[in-house]
Amino acid sequence: MKKDSLIFDPDPKQNKILAALSKADYQRLLPHLTSVPLPLGWTMSESGDHVRYVHFPTDGIVSLVYRLEDGSSSEVALVGNEGIVGISIFMGGESMPTFTTVQNAGHAFRLDRATMKREFELGGELQKLSLLYTQALISQTAQTAVCNQHHSIEQQLSRWLLMSTDYLQNNDLTVTQELIASMLGTRRESVSAAAGALQKAGLLTVRRGHITVLDRKKMEQHSCECYETVKDEYARLLPQPTTVD
Repeated sequence: MKKDSLIFDPDPKQNKILAALSKADYQRLLPHLTSVPLPLGWTMSESGDHVRYVHFPTDGIVSLVYRLEDGSSSEVALVGNEGIVGISIFMGGESMPTFTTVQNAGHAFRLDRATMKREFELGGELQKLSLLYTQALISQTAQTAVCNQHHSIEQQLSRWLLMSTDYLQNNDLTVTQELIASMLGTRRESVSAAAGALQKAGLLTVRRGHITVLDRKKMEQHSCECYETVKDEYARLLPQPTTVD
């Protein structure tokens, strides 16, 4: 990996699923992995699309979003470098009812459908890790639904900001309140009021197109239990990455 102010070469091992593979499995997969950018706002797949690739993000954030017939939408899950985009390929359904969009720009390594299916049918580590990740993703989706139904906008916003900064490993987010409102399935005015309350409490600062989390510990205390529940489930199901030469 080479990194300076202008150049950044993604490494497949920045994705925790790929990093957790054995050396033999990783080396077998490596020639089939293609580095691709994840530009901000890119719709990777629409609802019902026949997915052609799985993507293993190395940085950035991808949102799985459900859109209703009236055009309103709500985010059901976030995917970062801990996971996989395109689980329908190996789950057998080939498509999903959600559309997939890049929330924060980054990079990913993609693997074509045929290769992923072949690897999955081997019944090895990639299959096991993919299924464990899918279980974790289902848990996040379920917890998000409960959170949106039962917790305040301030708590939902706190959860969303904590998860996003976890994935980016950066407390400064480039994001509009309008986008957050769309992700949470609420009005922009509600997000603005919640962000203002959190800023008044000293937990974050809000600038045009930017939100900076100032005190993560207090933010975690302010958030509902959903953030810790999802975080703990991912830690329980997914192994720590091993070092791959």
